[in-house]
Amino acid sequence: MISPNPPAFIVDVELPAPVAPLCPSELDPLAEQAAAALLREGESRNTVASYRSALRYWAAWYTLRYRRPIALPLLPAVVIQFIVDHATRQTPQGLVCEMPQALDQALVSQGYKARTGPPALATLTHRLAVLAKLHRMREAPNPCADASVRELLAGIRRAYARRGERQARKAALTRDPLLQLLETCDDSLRGLRDRALLLFAWSSGGRRRSEVTRATMANVTRVAPGEFVYAMGWSKTNQAGNMQADIGKPVVGPAGQALEAWLAAARIEDGALFRRIRRGGHVGEGLSDAAVSRIVKERCALAGLEGDFSAHSLRSGFVTEAAAQQVPLPEAMTMTGHASVSTVVRYFRSADARRSRAADLLGAGQPSPVNG
Repeated sequence: MISPNPPAFIVDVELPAPVAPLCPSELDPLAEQAAAALLREGESRNTVASYRSALRYWAAWYTLRYRRPIALPLLPAVVIQFIVDHATRQTPQGLVCEMPQALDQALVSQGYKARTGPPALATLTHRLAVLAKLHRMREAPNPCADASVRELLAGIRRAYARRGERQARKAALTRDPLLQLLETCDDSLRGLRDRALLLFAWSSGGRRRSEVTRATMANVTRVAPGEFVYAMGWSKTNQAGNMQADIGKPVVGPAGQALEAWLAAARIEDGALFRRIRRGGHVGEGLSDAAVSRIVKERCALAGLEGDFSAHSLRSGFVTEAAAQQVPLPEAMTMTGHASVSTVVRYFRSADARRSRAADLLGAGQPSPVNG
């Protein structure tokens, strides 16, 4: 039985003279910097970049709007002003927001915005979420949690929904358009790499671009000629890298053959799977997330595909194709690694709706009620 008042646990250690004692109630500045660095390292590069961009925008908007540098904590009134400056409302003259035109143009000319006009609702809510997280990390009162802010934001979401404004989605690269992309890949080193990358990302379950750039020879096992298993230790839904039953993603068929050809041509034995190709055909360092997006867009342009495509088009294309080919939902989710059924099921419901008899009650081959 453990004593309710155990004796103090004392160890006899000899401290080096130069080591200064720390205050138990305060965090050492160097330790604070190290903790911040560990937090940044734990986030994906895309997440960190989006946080930095959002906070730069907040600082620029606040400085222009209030003629003073931004300082935390912000008041709920400031957040409400930010919202009405960026959210649109319906008026007899059309959709308007409260952002002064001169301020809007200043944000664009100084590089904080790409173009004038209100942002998408998703962009607005992301910037509010980043501000809220910053306040929580600083242990400051969170203005975004204020009841007036939450009520206003809920009303804006309802208003946007009534207008039929929904978040724009990237076009999906399903089987047929993917084959068109692959036709643009020749047998040059760059063509071999791009073919292997496209097939690897698509066929292994629609990998995110961050998962593609993190793929290394250390987590790819060759099980037979032209057949591999990719052990995906880190992903957006498994950021702790926990061992899971569905961690292994098969890379077989055309995808496995393309990967085999690329690795042999590039003489890659360790390190990143997909690399930069420098002048003279020299294989360089691993690709960045932005490079993966650029490859997808360039191949779409070469194939003459029309639509707004990005690296995520490979993921949405895989799920869309799985639904169209009536792959069982659990089997598809095992490949994609989606954590939420609701995220995937909408693709399957859409495919079921297109196959439904109720979608075409006139029926093919039936006499037309107009001409018959």
